[in-house]
Amino acid sequence: MAPQTPIDPKSEFSELAAATYKAERDGSASNNGPKNVGLMKVNPNSDVPPPTDHGVVPPFWYSFDLTHRRVQDGGWTHQVTSRELASSNEMAGVNMRLTKGSFRELHWHLADEWAIMLSGSARVTVFTQDGEMFIDDVSAGDLWLFPAGAPHSIQALGDEGCEFLLVFNQGDFSEESTLLLSDWLKHTPPEILQQNFRLDADVIAKLPKGEPLYIFTSDEPRKSLEEEIPEAAQYAAKPKISYTFKASEMAPTRESEAGNVKIIDSRNFPAAQKIASAIVTVKPGCIREMHWHPNGSEWQYWLKGKGRMTVFPGQEAARTMDFNANDVGFVSNMAGHYIENTGDEDLVFLELFVASEFKEISLNQWLRALPAQAVTAHTNFTAEEIAKIPTGQNPLLR
Repeated sequence: MAPQTPIDPKSEFSELAAATYKAERDGSASNNGPKNVGLMKVNPNSDVPPPTDHGVVPPFWYSFDLTHRRVQDGGWTHQVTSRELASSNEMAGVNMRLTKGSFRELHWHLADEWAIMLSGSARVTVFTQDGEMFIDDVSAGDLWLFPAGAPHSIQALGDEGCEFLLVFNQGDFSEESTLLLSDWLKHTPPEILQQNFRLDADVIAKLPKGEPLYIFTSDEPRKSLEEEIPEAAQYAAKPKISYTFKASEMAPTRESEAGNVKIIDSRNFPAAQKIASAIVTVKPGCIREMHWHPNGSEWQYWLKGKGRMTVFPGQEAARTMDFNANDVGFVSNMAGHYIENTGDEDLVFLELFVASEFKEISLNQWLRALPAQAVTAHTNFTAEEIAKIPTGQNPLLR
C-alpha cells in the first residue's frame, strides 16, 4: 500500500481526523479478539480506515473469489449480483470460462449482456429482433453487446479456450434463470416439436435428455468465420451495426504519463445503447482523480493490480476499501470518489453504467472553471494556489 501523508495531530484541519490519527497509533485501534487475518490483509483500509473516513457507508466491495463456482464438463461460471453486493441493484456480473470448442448454449436474457474477453478467443452469434444474424470472432480485450431478448451463443476457440466477464443491466440477474434452448425443448410435448419442426418422432427423440446443456463440450467450428458468415446470410440478413467492438485495437480516449482511459459507449459502439463503459489503466503511485457521475451508478471490475477507493455519498459519510484483481466495486449514483494505485504494477479496472453515454464531472475541472473568489471563499486557497490545480482535462493524475 502506498504510504499515506500523515495528518498533524495539532492541525486545525479536522479535530476528528487528528483524534482518529492519534487513536490509530496509541493502541485505541488494537483488536485482540477474534479476527479474519487474511481478510484484514487484503482490505487494511476497511480494518483501520483513514482518519478522513466517517459515518455509515454500506460495503461497496465484493470478490468473485468468494462466490460459488458452478463447474460443468466444458467450463465454469460464477456471479456477483445484488444478492452478494446488496448496494448494486442496477447491475450484476458473471465470470465464465469455456474450454476448447465448448459452448455456452443457445439462450437469451431479460437483460442486456455487455462482455469483455479476458483471455483466449471465441466465436459469438446473436440473432436480432429484425431477423438478422450476426457472427464474429473476439479475442482478449474485445467486447460484445447482446440486447435483451436476442438469442445468442458463445463458443471457445483454440487450445486455451476462453474466459470472459459478462455484465447485465439488472441487479438481481441470475445465470441460473436464463432462457435456455435445451430447457425449452425438454418442456415441450414431443408431438408439438414434431409439428413445429416438421420432423419425424425418431428425429425428435435425439434431443438431449436430463439437465439443460448450459455449458457443454463440442468440437471447434469446422468452418472459418469467412465461410460461416455468407452461409448464415442465405437465411438471415447481416445486421447494419456490429454487436462486437475491438477494444483491444482501440487507441486511448485520454492518455497521460499517469495512465489512460478507453471510453466505449453508444457514440462509438452503437449496439451499446443501454450500457456505457470505460477501461481505465492507472500507473503505480497515480490516481483516478476525484469525480462523480451524473447519469448513473458505477459498477466496477478490477482486472489487474491493486488499489483503494474512497466513496463519499454525502451526509458527512465516507468510507475507504481496498481492491485487488477479480474484485467488484460499486459506487452509488452521484457519489464522489477517487481511486489510487497502491501497488507496484499498472492498475486496470472497468467502469460500467446503465446509460447510453459515459458522463463524469471532475472536481478539478469544476474548481478551475469557477471564479477564483468563489473557490477562495470555500477553500481558503489563494489565486496562485488555485492556478496549480489541474484543469481536469485528463482524469488520471500523478
